[in-house]
Amino acid sequence: MKKRLRKIIFSAILYLFSMCVKFDNIFINNILFFISYIIVGYEILRKAVRNILRGKVFDENFLMSVATIGAFGIGEFPEAVAVMLFYQIGELFQSYAVDKSRKSITSLMDIRPDYANVYRNGKEEKVDPDEVQIGEIIIIKPGEKVPLDGYLIEGKTNLDTKALTGESLPREVEENDEILSGSINLSGVIKLQVTKQFGESTVSKILDLVENASSKKSKSENFITKFAKYYTPIVVIIAVIIAIIPPIIIKDASFIDWLYRALSFLVVSCPCALVISIPLSFFGGIGGASKMGILIKGSNYLEALSKTETVVFDKTGTLTEGVFEVQKVEAIGISQEELLKISAYSEYYSNHPISKSVKKAYGKEIDEKQIIETKELSGLGIFAKIEEKEVLIGNEKLMNENQIKFTRCEEVGTVLYVAINKKYAGYILIADKIKEDSEKAIKDLKKMNIKRTVMLTGDRKKVGEAVSQKLNIDNVYTELLPDGKVQKVEELLKEKSDKGKVAFVGDGINDAPVLALADIGIAMGGLGADSAIEAADIVIMTDEPSKIVNAIKLSKKTMRIVNENIIFAIFVKIAVLMLSALGLSTMWEAVFADVGVSVIAIINALRVLNVKK
Repeated sequence: MKKRLRKIIFSAILYLFSMCVKFDNIFINNILFFISYIIVGYEILRKAVRNILRGKVFDENFLMSVATIGAFGIGEFPEAVAVMLFYQIGELFQSYAVDKSRKSITSLMDIRPDYANVYRNGKEEKVDPDEVQIGEIIIIKPGEKVPLDGYLIEGKTNLDTKALTGESLPREVEENDEILSGSINLSGVIKLQVTKQFGESTVSKILDLVENASSKKSKSENFITKFAKYYTPIVVIIAVIIAIIPPIIIKDASFIDWLYRALSFLVVSCPCALVISIPLSFFGGIGGASKMGILIKGSNYLEALSKTETVVFDKTGTLTEGVFEVQKVEAIGISQEELLKISAYSEYYSNHPISKSVKKAYGKEIDEKQIIETKELSGLGIFAKIEEKEVLIGNEKLMNENQIKFTRCEEVGTVLYVAINKKYAGYILIADKIKEDSEKAIKDLKKMNIKRTVMLTGDRKKVGEAVSQKLNIDNVYTELLPDGKVQKVEELLKEKSDKGKVAFVGDGINDAPVLALADIGIAMGGLGADSAIEAADIVIMTDEPSKIVNAIKLSKKTMRIVNENIIFAIFVKIAVLMLSALGLSTMWEAVFADVGVSVIAIINALRVLNVKK
C-alpha cells in the first residue's frame, strides 16, 4: 500500500505540474503526462498483457488499458492520465478496506500457539504443540498462550479469552476447571492435563473455521462473479460498435468524436464497484462477527441468517446452564444448614449429577468417619446411616414405600425428599438454571419480527413447559429423543415460507443431526460438544443466546449494505453509460462512474466492520 501511495503522489505531482505549467512546446507537456501515466499505470498495463496471454482478456485491467491508450491515441493526454490516476486511487481504497477487514479476522490468528511447555521425565521441555499427547502435563507461565485444551490440575489464574469469546473481562480459573486453548494466561503459573491433541483442540478448530470462511460464497457473490464474466465482453463489443458503426452510417460524423464516446463508455463499464464491494461487505461482516465471539463459516450462512423467520432452540445447555444446582432447601424441625449437611453426607459416595449438586451446595469438607453406611436404592434414592441417624433421601416413591408422611413439592425441578429416623425432615429442590440472557434473547428476537420461536427438549413436559412459559417461547415440544428433534425440524422446514429460513440452536452431541438438517445450524461453542461445532454453520463462542440476536442484526446490516451498493452502482453506471453513448458526458463523468462509485461503495462496505459489543 505504501509503495502504491508513493507512486500515486509522484504521478499526481507531475500531472498537476503539466496541467498548471504550459510550455511553449506542447510536446514537453505531453512527455510529462506520459511519464506520469507510466508511473501510475505500468502495473495495470503489465497485468492486462499477462492476462491476455493467459486467455483472460475481459477484466478491469484490459478495460482501463484500452480506454487510456485510446485517449492518448486521440490526443486526450490529461484525461488518459486522470483515468489511470483515479483508478489507482480507487484500488488504494480497496486495498485499505480489504486490509482492514482482513485484520479483524486474522487478529484471531494471534491465538495460534508457537510452543508448549511439557513436563517430561521430571523436567520441562519446550516442544511443538502437535507433539503433545493426551494425558501429558503442560505448564503455562504468565503471558503465555494456552496451547491445548485441558483440565487445570495445579495453580490458579486469570485468563484473557478475548480472542475466543470477544469478552474483555478476564476469566478466573482454579483446579479442575476446563481450559480452552487460545486463551492467554495473565497471572499465576498453572499446570494442565491435556485432554485433546492439537488438531482437535479449540484453537485449531477456530483457525480452520476462519481460514475457510471465504471459500463458501453467498448467492449475491456468485451472481456478481457470473454477472462480471458475461457483462464485460458485452460492453466491449458495444464500445466497438459505438466507435465504428455511427461514423459509417451517419453523414458528417466524426470518427474521433465517436471513438471518444466509446472510450468513455469503456471506462464507465468497468464493474469494479460491484466486484470489489460485495465480497468486501461479506468479508467485513464475518470479521465484525468474529469481534463479538461469533464465528460464521461462510458468507452464504451470513446471507441466509438475514432471512431467518423461525428460531428453534434446544433447552439444556442452550437456554439453560446445563448444570444442576440446588435452588431451594425447605427444612422441617431442623435448620436448613443441618438438612443440607445430612443430605451431602448421605450422597457422598454417589457421582450422580444430582448428588454432586447437593455436595457443591453444602460446600464444606465431609468427615467420612461420620458415614457409617450408605446404600443406593435403585429408582428410589439412598439409605444412609450418619452417626446415630438413619437417613432416607430420594423421590416420592421412596417416601411412600417407607410410609412416611410428607408435603409434596409442586415446584418445577428434581425434588429430593429427606426423612431422618423415619420422620419427614424437608426437601431439596434441584433444577437446571435458566441462563441470564435467555429471556432477553427471546424478547429481542420477537422485536426483530422473527415469526416464531420454538423449543425442543428431551425433558419431562412439566419442566419443558415451565421454561417455555418463563421465556415466552411460542411453541414447545417435550420428551423428544434425538430422532424426534429431527422430525420436528423437518416439519418446521416444510411450514416455512419460500424465502424464509429455519435456524436451530443447540450444543449437545444429540443436536448434531438437527444442526446439519436446519437451514442454519448455530452451535453454542464455548462448552458445546465437538460434533455439534463440526455440524454447525455458526459457532457462538460465549454460549450466550443473546449473541444470536447480534448475529442476525449483523447479517441484516450486511445484506442492506450489499443491496445499497448493487442498486447505487448499477443506477449510476446505466445513467452515465447512456450519456456516454449519446456524447453528453466527458471522460471525467466516466471516471466518477467508475472510480467514484467504487470508492463510495467500498466506504459503504466498511460500515459493516463497525460493530457494537
